[in-house]
Parts: sequence; C-alpha cells; structure tokens
Amino acid sequence: MSASASAVLKNPSTAWWRVPHMWLVVGGPLTVVVASLITAWIAVNYADPVLDKTEFARSRQAAMALQGQAREDALIKLQPAHQARNHAASPVVPQER
Repeated sequence: MSASASAVLKNPSTAWWRVPHMWLVVGGPLTVVVASLITAWIAVNYADPVLDKTEFARSRQAAMALQGQAREDALIKLQPAHQARNHAASPVVPQER
C-alpha cells in the first residue's frame, strides 16, 4: 500500500454538510436567492394601485370647484408621484397668475 492510500484510509472523508468552508461558499448565494424570493413575494402581494387619469381629473376639478380657482400649491397633493417629482426637478419656475 502506498503512502497516499494509507492516508486516505486513516482520514475518512466527511459529509459535505459538515464542512464549514462549504457553508461560506454556498451560504452567500443561498441567502441572496431567499431574499430575492421574499422581495418578489412582497412586490406581488403589496403592489401599489395604478392611478386612473380620469379619477385624477375629476378630483382636480373638484379641488378647483372647492377653491374657486386653480392654485398650484393646492393641487400638488393630488398630482401623481412622477408628475410631482418631475415638477420638483425642473428648473422652470411656474409664473404666478
């Protein structure tokens, strides 16, 4: 029997799940996969509702009727998020009427 064969017989291999280095290699990607599945579940079950443009127009008309005039600062609360964001980022300042 050679020296390497006797070394193999003296040190039997351990199961793969008992090797700590294996969990360092597999644990990171496994954590990412589990986190992505949880994130996908949250995104599907708690999705934001889609805004309806006709409903927005009706609520804007109602706000104008309550105030008697169209004021930009009163309507900002009724704007969809992307319009308000784009308005805040634009360098053009709306003129007062």
